[in-house]
Amino acid sequence: MLKFKVTYASLTADNEELHQQLDKAFAEVKAQAGKAFPYYVGGKPRTSQEFSNSTNPADFKTVIGKVCNSSVEDVQEAVAAARKAYPGWRATPWQERARLVERAAAIIRDRSMELTAWLVLENGKNRVEALGEIEETADLYDYYAQQMRANEGFIREMGKLSEKDTNTSVLRPYGVWAVVAPFNFPYALLGAPMAAALVTGNTVVGKPASDTPISGALIAEIFHQAGFPEGVVNLVVGSGRSVGQALIDHPDVDGVTFTGSYDIGFHHLFKNFSAKYPKPCIAEMGGKNPAVISEHADIEKAAQGVFRSAFGMGGQKCSACSRVFVDEKVADKFINRLKELAEAAVIGNPEDKKVFLGPVGVKSGYEDFKRFSALAQKDGTVVTGGEICGGDFAGGYFVKPTIVTNLPQDHELMVQELFLPIVCVEKVKSLDEGLRRANQTDLGLTAGFFSEKESEVEEFLDRIEAGVVYVNRPAGATTGAWPGVQPFGGWKGSGSSGKNIGGLYTIQCYMREQSRTVTR
Repeated sequence: MLKFKVTYASLTADNEELHQQLDKAFAEVKAQAGKAFPYYVGGKPRTSQEFSNSTNPADFKTVIGKVCNSSVEDVQEAVAAARKAYPGWRATPWQERARLVERAAAIIRDRSMELTAWLVLENGKNRVEALGEIEETADLYDYYAQQMRANEGFIREMGKLSEKDTNTSVLRPYGVWAVVAPFNFPYALLGAPMAAALVTGNTVVGKPASDTPISGALIAEIFHQAGFPEGVVNLVVGSGRSVGQALIDHPDVDGVTFTGSYDIGFHHLFKNFSAKYPKPCIAEMGGKNPAVISEHADIEKAAQGVFRSAFGMGGQKCSACSRVFVDEKVADKFINRLKELAEAAVIGNPEDKKVFLGPVGVKSGYEDFKRFSALAQKDGTVVTGGEICGGDFAGGYFVKPTIVTNLPQDHELMVQELFLPIVCVEKVKSLDEGLRRANQTDLGLTAGFFSEKESEVEEFLDRIEAGVVYVNRPAGATTGAWPGVQPFGGWKGSGSSGKNIGGLYTIQCYMREQSRTVTR
């Protein structure tokens, strides 16, 4: 294991030993091309004759591996196995649960080069971003275990009305927890909610995105390698919606964590998840994240921050900077500098350590980019980009980072989450106008601000409607949260729990309170 920590704030991973190890991992992973991974039910790997193929978005004709598909019957058996294992896991001392989660974190770090290589090939992230996600996943596991320790298992003695009474508040697990993950952070957004559910005493059935099934298979393998008891951790896999819907609809699923779009998360899941009685639904949804740039901003900081947040990972982050409101006095200077950065970005195969922007991760996003670019050219001004990359890039989902201006306020590109390397920049006459327009969205995930004037910083912090905010951050105007450092979660339509991932209140979402009075 290499002791060189890469986070989302890292500008580079300029370490030759690291890259040599990663080169070796790429060769080893590619040698496994076509390998079939199992899913897991009741502590045992299972295979089938149907598969979810994982293709390389940098070369979409290349299948890097495949995962055996689960059936609806497998889902039912996985939930039954989790239900059967629940009493024993709930009774397991929280210290032991935390120890096993930390063991899984240690295994992730031991296997970090292998996992990073799989992630680059399956998802299209560049090396720095992929290394960051693997490290973040391990850090999230450790952080949740540390939170159990810091809160002594969430067992608290309360006051008394009688000397004969002992009153205790205890947080207790719900039962069987489902985790449904997206393609864009397939390790962090599947593994970390599973770890949070597990450390708090729930058993788990996870489902990875159909575009990144290998990540799910490897996460389940690592939990089993760490020594979790039979039936405590289960994984089902399937393309389409049948497997995921069967999991969400199962009456013995007591809670769910979902990460995805507002439309699916709110309208299809949150509104319909509870049947007989209310059940916890942690829905982490999208963002239409603004950066507001004052006339008193450091323009170089602002341009760097927006560039990193708008175009890092091809804009395929719910935290990506999608809208910029810049004071008209400095707007031309800002737009010109952002254009320079976008046009200098190195596009290419993300295996190459020099590459900043790899391919769009999924075919549907590639097709969306074509449509959105046509709209931008028709209804606004494309400052740069707006094109797919042809020639040597024709075999992958490569597109150019795109800056658009002069769109109507209610235009689709200004309102809809795009999940692509497209940023809309608009001029405003004042800070007040910038803040008002920044808040004009049903979503409220992240936001950024650039100003060297302290009174303006305070006004931004007071008025902005978002769960994660950054001020004067060149490493990412709206992106880059890290467990235990910047808890990540949204307001309004961006989140259902009001609590952020990787923060002081995350794991409490996976438990319910029981007040106990014992009279002796």
